[in-house]
Amino acid sequence: MIELNEVRKAIEALLLVAEDPLSRGQLSNLLNESDGDDDNVAVAQLIDESLNLIREDCADRAYELVEVGSGFRMQVKPEFNKWIAKLWMQRPRRYSRALLETLALIAYRQPITRGEIEQVRGVAVSSYTLRTLVDRGWIRELGQKELPGRPMMYGTTRYFLDYFSLKSLDDLPPLRELQESAAETLDPVPQ
Repeated sequence: MIELNEVRKAIEALLLVAEDPLSRGQLSNLLNESDGDDDNVAVAQLIDESLNLIREDCADRAYELVEVGSGFRMQVKPEFNKWIAKLWMQRPRRYSRALLETLALIAYRQPITRGEIEQVRGVAVSSYTLRTLVDRGWIRELGQKELPGRPMMYGTTRYFLDYFSLKSLDDLPPLRELQESAAETLDPVPQ
């Protein structure tokens, strides 16, 4: 049987080199050395204990253990982003307001059709906008709605959750909070 300290170190190493987040199941498959059910339960407990220890160990470090939609990953804490940005010296991608509004509508109202997005936004949604969101891996086609014309329905992906550091869609800020924030940042209309 593997010891807790060895499991903790192995998980930390796996998370540091993994390109994508690792789920508990993936960690269990990578760490389990036998096929017995008792060993599976023991390994699962060791994994949970190890994840808690790693989380505690990261408290005074520049990186943290984060659980996102598809599992766990190690990432630099947000307060260090300004220095990381200097290292990369790469201009961040800029997305149009239309693209961001479309993504927000899909995230908050999924499954949603193109027509429903257009109805809320009051303007047409370009094919380019939807294609960009699909190409980025943030949304996917969920199937066709049972309406005349059978319009395609869209929803977010696990990669969307991972990219925006969300464990689930429940972690999205409440719409009321966003509306209040937007109202505070917009200049008042002169009367």
